[in-house]
Amino acid sequence: MKLKHTLLAAALTLGLASAQAALVEGQDYTVLDKPLAQQQNGKIEVAEFFGYFCIHCYHLEPEMEKHSRKWASDTYLRPIHVVWQPEHQQLARIAAAVNSSNLRHQANMPVFNAIFEQRINLADPAAFKQWAGAQSSFDGKKLLAAYESFGNEAQAKQMADLTEQMQIENTPTIIVGGKYKMKFTGGDWNASMNKVDEMIAKVRQERGMKEPAPQAPARSKGVAAARAANK
Repeated sequence: MKLKHTLLAAALTLGLASAQAALVEGQDYTVLDKPLAQQQNGKIEVAEFFGYFCIHCYHLEPEMEKHSRKWASDTYLRPIHVVWQPEHQQLARIAAAVNSSNLRHQANMPVFNAIFEQRINLADPAAFKQWAGAQSSFDGKKLLAAYESFGNEAQAKQMADLTEQMQIENTPTIIVGGKYKMKFTGGDWNASMNKVDEMIAKVRQERGMKEPAPQAPARSKGVAAARAANK
């Protein structure tokens, strides 16, 4: 039995090493000379520099949503809207409001859809306020309150500063663990996110962190109510 457990452990270790061996420096990622300071100590940060104006970010978003929901509790996503032009500052304010209101899972795709499908100019504050107030798929009033809150402009300014400090020139740009800048090629965003998942495992191993259990999927109130009624 002891031998069986030893062989199983060796197989798991070999499997992890093989997965990480698939990541090639210079091809799949580069190591930053100047690391990005993480927001949460003791965890693995996946920083996503993105833009609501970016079609590639729009296409990545469904895969980012799917993968990030499966990450273990020691890993978190940090969305950072790039600011290259004055109108991007307004979009960064929207991103900051989405972050601070904890509405990323509910509001991010509607924001992208408003820009790319409905052709609404959310870079115009009046247009954004009108759009947010009319939303029914998520709490638009909560998003608007976060947008108009005291710290919103400062949060957007920090995104602009990070865009410059980290010399972000393309979107999406993903930095894992503050030091590994991922390189995406082609339009297979699921494959790209698989590489991110592999990099998370690499960082976890390098730091000697034990992988916690995956986060349990959130249960909807409707499902919970139905189960309670059937008891």
